[in-house]
Amino acid sequence: MVTDRIGDFIIRLQNAARIGKANVSMPYSSHVLAIAKKLKELGFIATVDVKAIGDSDVKKEIKATLVFDERGQPKLRGVKRISKPGRRLYVPFTAAHRVKGGTGVGIISSSSGVVSDTEARKNRVGGETLFEIW
Repeated sequence: MVTDRIGDFIIRLQNAARIGKANVSMPYSSHVLAIAKKLKELGFIATVDVKAIGDSDVKKEIKATLVFDERGQPKLRGVKRISKPGRRLYVPFTAAHRVKGGTGVGIISSSSGVVSDTEARKNRVGGETLFEIW
């Protein structure tokens, strides 16, 4: 059993991108699904599907497809986990900084849902900084 579902999800994405694998599957979690949808909105993931495992509707998994450019290189170059289960890091909207000079995105879990660092500054909401992706 994995205790850090978010960390497991982003590492699965990074490993799949590094070996050139297009599809990633992950056990279902509503929080991970919200993060995957945000990454789809930002252009790192092409599709996000929720599928039932076996005959029952109780067990589900999330299937994500990574985005590759015309040369076959993945758009996802790297990730860095900021807030961890042993150390939660909360930031106000003023401290939500640009990642890699604007080429990357910081993902923040706020009271208004999962938002990017740009949306956090625009909507003036702070929260837990989950990870940075570029």
